[in-house]
Amino acid sequence: MTTIATTTATDATVGDATATGSAAFPVTGSTETTGRAQARVDGGRHCGARESRKALLAGCGAQRGPGRQSGTGPRGRSGQRVHEPMPTALDRREQHRRLIGALLPEMAAGSVVSHQSAAVLYGTTLWRTPLDRVCVTRNRKGGGRTRPFAKVHGSPVDRAVEVDGLPVTTPARTVVDLALTLPFEAAVVAGDALAGRFGLTTAELGEEIAKAKGRYGIGQAKEVIALLDGRSQSIGESLSRTMIERHALPLPSSQGNVLTPDGRFVARVDFYYESAGVLCEFDGPIEYGRLLRPGQDFAATIHRERIRETYLRALGFEVVRWTWDDLIRDRAARRLRAALSRSRPRPDGRIEPAPAIPARPASIRAL
Repeated sequence: MTTIATTTATDATVGDATATGSAAFPVTGSTETTGRAQARVDGGRHCGARESRKALLAGCGAQRGPGRQSGTGPRGRSGQRVHEPMPTALDRREQHRRLIGALLPEMAAGSVVSHQSAAVLYGTTLWRTPLDRVCVTRNRKGGGRTRPFAKVHGSPVDRAVEVDGLPVTTPARTVVDLALTLPFEAAVVAGDALAGRFGLTTAELGEEIAKAKGRYGIGQAKEVIALLDGRSQSIGESLSRTMIERHALPLPSSQGNVLTPDGRFVARVDFYYESAGVLCEFDGPIEYGRLLRPGQDFAATIHRERIRETYLRALGFEVVRWTWDDLIRDRAARRLRAALSRSRPRPDGRIEPAPAIPARPASIRAL
C-alpha cells in the first residue's frame, strides 16, 4: 500500500485566505477558525506524535490557565501587556496535525481520522473551518460524542487511506463528510480543493452521497457536490462560484485559455462564458492584486494587466473583474448580471479549457 506524503498549504492558498480584511471575510480565522481550546504547540520539541494527550495539553499549553483571557499575554518589565503573535494558517495546521498524532494512539481501535482533520492531513485548503477538535469516525451507526479535544462520529466506514501512518477517510468520503457538517461556502472551498488534488469524479462522489443517505445534512451535501469544480485554484474562486449560484446566475466554465483566431495564446482567465463572450477574473483584496508577486512593482503590474485586458476586449470579449470587497457587497453579482444581459457580436477570439493540474490518486485499502 502506498503511503501519501503530505504537504502543508501553499503560500498562495494562505494568501487567499488571509487577504480578506473585512467583517464578512475576517483575517483572523478566515482559513481555519480556532476554538477556545485550540492546542498551541511550542516549536514541536515537547509535542511529538507519540506523546500522550496529557503531555500535549499540559506541556504545550493547550489549556489557558486560571484568569487567562483570549488575546492577552504576560506583562513585560514596564507593566504593559505583551501580546502573543496571532497564529498563522500554517501554524494552526501544524498544531492540529500534532494534536492528531498525540490523540489517535489513545483512542479506541478502529478510529479513522475524518472530516476537517482528514483534510489537514491531506494538506488541502480550508476556509473558516474550526480546528479545535480532532475528528474521527468509527464504523458504527450512531454513538457520536464530543470531547474537549476530540469529536467522534459514528457511521459506516469500510475504506481508508494511510497518511503519515494514520488511517484517514478516503478523499471522496472526506468531501461528503465536510459537505454534511460545514457551512455551505466552507464545504465548497474544501470540496473543490480535494476534488482537484485527487481527481475525484462525479461517480466517486455520487457513490459516497448514496452511502450517506439518511444522514443529517444530506440535502445540503447534495447541493455542495453539485457545485464542486476541481479546476478552482483559490478560495476566492470557489466563493465566487457560490456567489454566482446564490444569485441564480448561470454557472461559468473555469480556467480558460483565450486564443486569437489563428490559435495564439493571449491570456488565461478564471471564469468564462464563451457563448456570451464574457470573461471573469477574481483579483483578491485589490484590483489586479492576484498578479502581484513579492518584489514586483505594483504600477508595472497594473500596466501589463491593462494591456492584456485591452487585447481581450479587442478580440470582442467583455471582462468583468471583482475583489473580495465586491463579493461581500454583491457588486460582483450586479456587474456580472449586467454583462451577461448585454448583447454583443460573437467574439473573434476563442477559448479552450486550460490544462488541469495533474491529480494525485490516493491508494485506498479496505478496513
